[in-house]
Amino acid sequence: MSLRLSAISLALLSLAILGAGQAAAPPNVVLIIADDMAWDDSGAFGHPRIRTPNIDRLAHAGMRFDRAFLTTSSCSPSRSTIITGRYPHNTGAEELHLPLPAEQVTFVEKLKAAGYWTAAAGKWHLGNAVKDRFNLVRDANSAGYQLATGKNAQRKMTAAGPGAIQSGCDQWVPVLRDRPKDKPFFLWLASFDPHRDYQDGTIPTPHRPEDAVVPPYLPDLPEVRSDLARYYDEITRLDHFVGDVLDELDRQGIAQNTLVLFLSDNGRPFPRCKTTLYDSGIRTPLIARWPARIAAGSRCERLVSTVDIAPTLLALAGTAPAASFQGKDFSPLFTNPDARIRDVIHAERNWHDYAARARAVRSETFKYILNDDHDRPLTPPADAVRSPTFVAMRKLRDAGKLTPEQRTCFIAPRPREELYDLAHDPHELNNLAGDPKYTQTLAAMRRTLEKWQHETADAAPETLSPDEFDRETGEPLPNRIRPRRARRAPGPAGSTRP
Repeated sequence: MSLRLSAISLALLSLAILGAGQAAAPPNVVLIIADDMAWDDSGAFGHPRIRTPNIDRLAHAGMRFDRAFLTTSSCSPSRSTIITGRYPHNTGAEELHLPLPAEQVTFVEKLKAAGYWTAAAGKWHLGNAVKDRFNLVRDANSAGYQLATGKNAQRKMTAAGPGAIQSGCDQWVPVLRDRPKDKPFFLWLASFDPHRDYQDGTIPTPHRPEDAVVPPYLPDLPEVRSDLARYYDEITRLDHFVGDVLDELDRQGIAQNTLVLFLSDNGRPFPRCKTTLYDSGIRTPLIARWPARIAAGSRCERLVSTVDIAPTLLALAGTAPAASFQGKDFSPLFTNPDARIRDVIHAERNWHDYAARARAVRSETFKYILNDDHDRPLTPPADAVRSPTFVAMRKLRDAGKLTPEQRTCFIAPRPREELYDLAHDPHELNNLAGDPKYTQTLAAMRRTLEKWQHETADAAPETLSPDEFDRETGEPLPNRIRPRRARRAPGPAGSTRP
């Protein structure tokens, strides 16, 4: 054991020396964003049957973050946090489909000012006002892709094409090849996969229903297993394009000093996952590979948040963070996974198809959730409401055959406060908020959340944005608004562009 520890220590020391020696050469950065992929739905994070050889390869060559979290489990607000380093309620784009306002500062223009060439390719979902922060944007959303709505909706294109087009990944490698060769670069590569809706034939060898790992808050039914299997297929398709990017970095001979970050914007699009503040919604499969600095096969169990990505990337580029950033530089974890960057993470739930407002604080061992929307059921996103899984759950509900854990999406009112012991209850099924043994823990977590809300000017609105979809069928309501308009961001000083 002592010889093994000595070898690891020597390897880490060598990496630290190498990293210090390369201080004058800032790393290239490739940020890959999956769309609606749960933290534990890959081989790298322990799933026994999903085929993800390239995501696994990325983790084997880099660092796996076991406690990485999103600020919200909703697509566009989550991306707004990543690019601005701010909590959703401070970006002016805290609700789904709200475009990021032009006055927001992003880390991208800071990298550009530091000499980086910056590009985005694939799913965009941030609005038009911040596209000018990049040197190049190849937006799959405006190139013939659209998400259909309504019963039996499917992803559509203007013309049939290969899986790369369907997943939004067809420009990932071309953008990497088209970069100027005399500058460091930053790439924002975003996929549509594994966002709903699902169909057969996504990959040549589909996953089988028996491959599905069904969590306890979903019923173990053939419909649910088939739904999960099709979701797995889109993860495998995404994995293929991750591999293409890694191969291209190797072909260009630049992998050694390129930081590749992989994560998802929110949890899987199933009931009690996406849009919730449970770990199934806000925990993300963050992986970092940077051979010049990060030891292969390393793991970090410390808390990190996606609000930390912006200050981290600027620190690596040798650039000071913007005054508006609310996250913390977590790059020290790359060489010292035991360093403590933060004691808690914060997350929020806002409008996503349905009226919603909740806040959460999570430590390494406990989670506290405050539900301002406790008078409403925890309805999943509209596309998940239309899914085979939710249709089957409705039938079981009507027959009185759902377990208490599986009824969560249908119950109203719900508890206003929730407290979970994550060490003993990882699926967050046993609410301890009313248990006298946890009175002190509840009070401490409540104070921590209140402090964060005060510091970030998180004031509750007088009214919540109304439902735009039916909660039973997922069909659009007559009051549905498109396009949704950006709001001016509230929050601390320094929140807008100079």
